[in-house]
Amino acid sequence: MSRLWLVGFCFFALVALACGQQAGSVQDETHPKLSWKQCSGAGSCTSQSGEITLDSNWRWLRKDEEGGYDNCYTGNEWDTEACPDDASCAKNCALEGADYSGTYGITTSGDALTLKLITGENVGSRTYLMKDENTYQVFNLLNKEFTFDVDVSKLPCGVNGALYFVEMSADGDKGKGDNNAGAKYGTGYCDAQCPHDLKFIGGEANVDGWEPSDGDKNSGSGKYGSCCNEMDVWEANSMGAAYTPHVCTHEGLYRCTGTECGDGDERYSGVCDKDGCDYSHYRLGAPDYYGPGKTVDTKSKMTVVTQFVGNPLTEIRRFYVQNGKQIENSVVNVPGVSNYSSIKGDFCKEYKEVFGDTDSFDKDGGLSAMSASLGRGHVLVMSVWVDFAAHMLWLDSSYPTDGDESKPGIKRGECETSSGVPEDVISKNSDAQVIFSNIRFGDIGSTT
Repeated sequence: MSRLWLVGFCFFALVALACGQQAGSVQDETHPKLSWKQCSGAGSCTSQSGEITLDSNWRWLRKDEEGGYDNCYTGNEWDTEACPDDASCAKNCALEGADYSGTYGITTSGDALTLKLITGENVGSRTYLMKDENTYQVFNLLNKEFTFDVDVSKLPCGVNGALYFVEMSADGDKGKGDNNAGAKYGTGYCDAQCPHDLKFIGGEANVDGWEPSDGDKNSGSGKYGSCCNEMDVWEANSMGAAYTPHVCTHEGLYRCTGTECGDGDERYSGVCDKDGCDYSHYRLGAPDYYGPGKTVDTKSKMTVVTQFVGNPLTEIRRFYVQNGKQIENSVVNVPGVSNYSSIKGDFCKEYKEVFGDTDSFDKDGGLSAMSASLGRGHVLVMSVWVDFAAHMLWLDSSYPTDGDESKPGIKRGECETSSGVPEDVISKNSDAQVIFSNIRFGDIGSTT
């Protein structure tokens, strides 16, 4: 089970924040700079000049009128005058620049990106690594290694500091429909959960069938979902961690509707594998491996190394480096499952059979489908968020909550099943943050 993505709170002050497709003219958009390294041999790495952009779903969306400051979206509802339908809304609304540090708690320093969970009334953020001002950085991970340092010491139960890849367009679908904003303004997002909370998909608004959320005062759900292949390199807090490939049956961003979105009871009838093939240390029988004071000690910064072996892809490996010591990945210790230490072969099939999980990963193409997707190129996403749907229990607690904890696969961490409620997390963890730094990418064996 991996991410059940629901966007966290946006910030509302004199104006409301949302997302849009026209490029605005009221507030300048200046991307924070973030360097990273391209590596081609052992110890041979070259610094790259990158930058970060904020996802469009967090931004102020105003009516595209000269000198106008009226909102197209306020709270969790659309302005019916500007947005009577999907096409008109995309034409009538302009997406504005962001105050990264002041409003969203997003800061960079050299090769380090800090994402604060709470800044004023804003909760969470989603960011992308840029190649230049108008283009996302695209990575081909096949037969490569992706490495980064991360500090999760201030991420409690119920929070997810995530680093992952999705098969979205390098230009953010600029020019598609009425999308004139593009990657510069963080447009074009998709993932394997086929999220319905995106206010614009493929250059059109998601107004049709929009239902405001009962739990999130700034979010809602439209008729359409935005689906694509997803490689979760890192979903974690101080109590739990997992890496998970998710595959879909369509290339690139696919706008779903109805059964193909895989919502609710139709979860396994959709175009994407929402559960994924997750490698979770605790869930796979290594409860003493990851956490405060454990083998991988989350009280300190660590280096996370992920290797995508082969072209086509045959294996996804993981190891850590901490305090100058390489720590090999945990080994599966579950009766009935082979002693895997990576995602390969029948790993997914074996553990899902023992856990009683549906194997939608292999049904939708497995590593072969993931290989094809990675070969087409993925965009890097870094985010921090809270979970209004399942309280992040699938990452750090027992899930489902009515499951027998003595059964394999139910217990995923030591957080209480009452933890992770967004209102509680927000009120009690004002200092929560994740720091990603020292990103390196290159040939296997070249980044550490």
